[in-house]
Amino acid sequence: MDKKTTGIIATIASVVLCGCPGIFLCIFGAISATGSMPYSTTLNDVTSTGTVPASYGFAMLCLSLIFIAIPIVVGFLMLRNKPAAASTTPPMPPNEPLPPAS
Repeated sequence: MDKKTTGIIATIASVVLCGCPGIFLCIFGAISATGSMPYSTTLNDVTSTGTVPASYGFAMLCLSLIFIAIPIVVGFLMLRNKPAAASTTPPMPPNEPLPPAS
């Protein structure tokens, strides 16, 4: 496989593994940050209810931004056009004979 195909595969994999969970985490974090995310638990017939703290929502938003940035960085690094490498050796002289010295 050439580098372009490898870059496309890496970008798609990073979108599926990081981008989609990042978007879902962003939505869940935004709902939690508003303080309107209720929960209820039952343990040994004792029920507890409350709301998820807003600080958890802000933490999820920050984490989701990192997850969303990963596919962008991977796509940029893998699919960019790299400039041609500069040669460190001097150019070869032409294969023409030298003119006679006068």
